Amino acid sequence: MIRFGPEICQNLELAASREWLETNGLGGFASSTVAGMHTRRYHALLTAALGPPLDRVVLLSRLQETLVCRGCRYELSTNRFPGVVHPRGFESLREFRLDPYPVYTWAFADVEIEKSVFLVHGENTVVIEYAVRGPASECRLEVRPLIACRGFHALTQENGALRPRYQEEPGRLAVQPYDAIPPLYLGHDAAAVRPAGDWWRRFEYDRERERGLDYREDLFNPCVLEFAPGPRGRAVLVASTVPHPAAGAAELRERERSRRRRAARPFACREPFVRALAAAADQFLIRREGGAGVIAGYPWFGEWGRDTMVSLAGLTLATGRVEQARSILLDYARHVDQGMLPNVLPGQFNSVDASLWFFEAVRQFLQFTGDSAWVRANLLETLAGMIGHHERGTRYGIRLDEDGLLAAGVTGVQLTWMDAKVGEWVVTPRAGKPVEVQALWYNALRVMERLAGSSGACYGEMAGRAAASFNRQFWNEDAGCLYDVVDGPSRDPSIRPNQVLAASLPFTMLSREKAERVLKVVRRELLTPYGLRTLSPRDPRYRGRYEGDQVSRDAAYHQGTVWPWLLGPFLTAWINLYGRDDAVRRQVRQWLAPLQEHLEQAGLGQISEIFDGDEPHHPRGCIAQAWSVAELLRAALLL
Repeated sequence: MIRFGPEICQNLELAASREWLETNGLGGFASSTVAGMHTRRYHALLTAALGPPLDRVVLLSRLQETLVCRGCRYELSTNRFPGVVHPRGFESLREFRLDPYPVYTWAFADVEIEKSVFLVHGENTVVIEYAVRGPASECRLEVRPLIACRGFHALTQENGALRPRYQEEPGRLAVQPYDAIPPLYLGHDAAAVRPAGDWWRRFEYDRERERGLDYREDLFNPCVLEFAPGPRGRAVLVASTVPHPAAGAAELRERERSRRRRAARPFACREPFVRALAAAADQFLIRREGGAGVIAGYPWFGEWGRDTMVSLAGLTLATGRVEQARSILLDYARHVDQGMLPNVLPGQFNSVDASLWFFEAVRQFLQFTGDSAWVRANLLETLAGMIGHHERGTRYGIRLDEDGLLAAGVTGVQLTWMDAKVGEWVVTPRAGKPVEVQALWYNALRVMERLAGSSGACYGEMAGRAAASFNRQFWNEDAGCLYDVVDGPSRDPSIRPNQVLAASLPFTMLSREKAERVLKVVRRELLTPYGLRTLSPRDPRYRGRYEGDQVSRDAAYHQGTVWPWLLGPFLTAWINLYGRDDAVRRQVRQWLAPLQEHLEQAGLGQISEIFDGDEPHHPRGCIAQAWSVAELLRAALLL
């Protein structure tokens, strides 16, 4: 459980910097802050995935809540408008906790009110429950739903096209402001419903302003729900794309609690950090037509092939979800085209490494399950075809060069994971032979050598040739590490973390002595408490802060910004070299400790996408990133 008292809850800056996330296994989600004040366009009580996992629409943005007790009005909500925070419900917020979903507790005079929010797995449904303690029979609760009904990347502005009316029947409302958006059903146990039909204008979202984006929004209030909690002190609202009665909330709650308990059961005896990461992993896994999938990050990413393959072991295999791993591997195999795995579903292929990460995901599946028969029956033909296409050449100049290494790159296209692009400017182009691509290529060939059995000798020969060329071309003796990119006679000596994969993958081309030297340089230049920098601070191109408008942020994205997922390969390489004795275990746990603390600092219970390269390493980007969680969980389980 994560719990904050008044020292956090009643400090607006601290409370607004901590964000919670609920997901529904479809790509839909709910999210806001400990303060209850939205700071992003992505904050909402119900963002529905209408075409799972995409077509995400903000239906119910928020609720304006007022407790009326013995003639006094107490505000629960907190909003920022131009020049003012109003109302200031955070000032009475006594406690916030994740237990396991968000629970707020306010205290006013001799009355206390608790609000809980959770999503129903497999549905676009959010349940909001209130419990009034104290003189509940003398109180009533006024709740004003504020709706947006927009794409989740957009913002709503007051407009005449909105249809203000709602349909009402006992215990349920249906609101459909636009024909293109399905109805939002509000199941409730309110004593009365009053029409409103007004716009609440100019909500301001701080994080959007910081990102140099539009940050003001208008929201529509169709009605006021008046609850009379009575002796039970309870009130319920169920917002959904399908009708739900308020009376069913208890069953939905118990069903969701049971599901989360089942997911956590395999880790009941593990240390708290592992248990927390396992719970975080659950939020990225989705079911959709065609099988299972992975959302790369919340709140704004979709399904990405590279991220899915990097994350597969940590999210599914390490958490006992073998059938979901099978489903993901099969689904992506069906999408392979010209030997390439899609970088973004349903069909973008602008990646040189996503396909190679597929081989490593298959290898890890074999390591966890031992089911080589299933892999050979279902994936071997696809894997062999992928190698063949890379030999002959495929999109974007991806081809096997005469030296046995993999070359890639065309002008204006970013193909590696360092893929920031501003207009026509590819910030880190890395055309030629990137170091991690060679490490992944060699690893893929060795995987195929073992899978193919007696016919795998050709893959072994290719791997041997690649290793000889790699060690001849990539070793930078002056720096004591690997070049980042080799492109003909040109060699890029940038100190970047990509070389760690050459030491961390199970099949490596590096001698022990060279692997140790690589880790020594990476530890000295790139290691921070939250992951690895993407460029050495000694480099004149280094950008230590990820902030400002889109251009400024993209310019820093892979030029010094810290990525937690890279700690997974770094720790793996360290353990591979130095074993698992007590000293190694202590060191690895010491490196992981700041990220355990981070679970209570940004996206609660989650690991952020990135951090500033400079101290104090502020968290940035998405508040919850799949490969950040997956790689840390996988590495933690190595101990």
